[in-house]
Amino acid sequence: MSAPPAAAEPADRFAAEESIYTRTFWIAYIGHLTVVTANAVTFRFAELVVFLGGTDQTAGNIVSVGLAGALLSRLFLGQAIDHFGLRRVWIATAIAFFVGALGLLLSNSVGWPIYVSRIFFSIGLAGAFTGSNVHIQNQVPFHRRTEAIGTLGTSGFLGLILGTTIGDFVFEGFDGGFRFALLFGIATALTATYVFTVALLTRRDVHEPPHETLPAYRLVFKYQPVSTTLVALMMGMTFCITTVFLTRYATFYDLGGIGPFFVGYAASAFAFRVLTRRWSRSMGRHRMILYGLAGYAVGQTTLIFVTNQWMFLIPAVFTGFGHALLFPAVVSMITEAYPKPFRGTGTNMALGSIEAGTLVFAPLIGFLIDFFPGGGFTQTFALAATLSLGTGIVYLFTGAKVEDTDLSYYQMEALREREAAEAEEEFEKASDASPRPELCGAESS
Repeated sequence: MSAPPAAAEPADRFAAEESIYTRTFWIAYIGHLTVVTANAVTFRFAELVVFLGGTDQTAGNIVSVGLAGALLSRLFLGQAIDHFGLRRVWIATAIAFFVGALGLLLSNSVGWPIYVSRIFFSIGLAGAFTGSNVHIQNQVPFHRRTEAIGTLGTSGFLGLILGTTIGDFVFEGFDGGFRFALLFGIATALTATYVFTVALLTRRDVHEPPHETLPAYRLVFKYQPVSTTLVALMMGMTFCITTVFLTRYATFYDLGGIGPFFVGYAASAFAFRVLTRRWSRSMGRHRMILYGLAGYAVGQTTLIFVTNQWMFLIPAVFTGFGHALLFPAVVSMITEAYPKPFRGTGTNMALGSIEAGTLVFAPLIGFLIDFFPGGGFTQTFALAATLSLGTGIVYLFTGAKVEDTDLSYYQMEALREREAAEAEEEFEKASDASPRPELCGAESS
């Protein structure tokens, strides 16, 4: 009798599963790429405000009002998805995204219309990220949500590179008001495309509202995991450093542009996201979070030693590695903590926790930079690295002790396969040891 088949290795189990990379996934991928590209194209917003007669302070005020509107909308966005269904809310926020971009395109002065347009744009962007992550989790098996979130997120890194490249090309090739019209015209066209993409993705959605509706604050206090939320805050802190204060660091020490950092960051995050897309199922999300925080700590520490713009590539690689691991693990774990009828709220709170980190740490980092003589960048980066490392230690003894369902699914599968193989082997041994009846023939006649 032939030998029993050996229990499948993890890689074999992964390969045997039905692919999650379907036509729907790739349409969602292109849609997410469109969103991030449109947002990156508008990174020149402050220059638009100055062109219209405002100041840098005015641009900051408009951005702050938009962010406040987005955070306020998050109090209702998740519950709206849970109650009305993803399709209605996602399309509504996609339309808001388009209206906001169109309003910025048509702005000809620094008045209330540009504030309103920025609010619509920010709310639409928040809805786009929440909708994308809720949708992709609904399309894949429960134990593959982290992989799906991570792979979908690689489109964001491509969009970051594409959008900033478009912005640089337009500004270098055109002058005056035409370049702003072209730039925000491209953003508007991308947001219009996104509305149709969302409508296509959700055309067959069927929604059953939950029997019980709870206020958002009660859901947060009841289900939000504290340790994972601390990790999300560290992500927001790091985004604040890289997107707000890194350019001040480069200017203060005359290091040149920060372009190499964002190219290295996006390239590193994309590469590591692809290479580690199965880590949630092979080594678990807890290790992903610990390794990601370690990557952040090293990246923040190495920022201290940058002496020219090309040295930004070193912290960029480590920070990109950290982001590649942290985002899918954190979003999926916070979302998972909420019951299925409230997953819209869970995903919204996961993304909102990251934004809250930026909101909390922005004034603190600004204070530290101004407080220390000669610029407090060294102290700021050292503190950030310490907080990332300290959060990792706290998580190791708290959140990491909770069972990881992504990992346990495959541990149980491996156990079942091993038990089946052992049972078959025992059956064969028992069959070989039992006496065989004499064959019928001439000898027995």
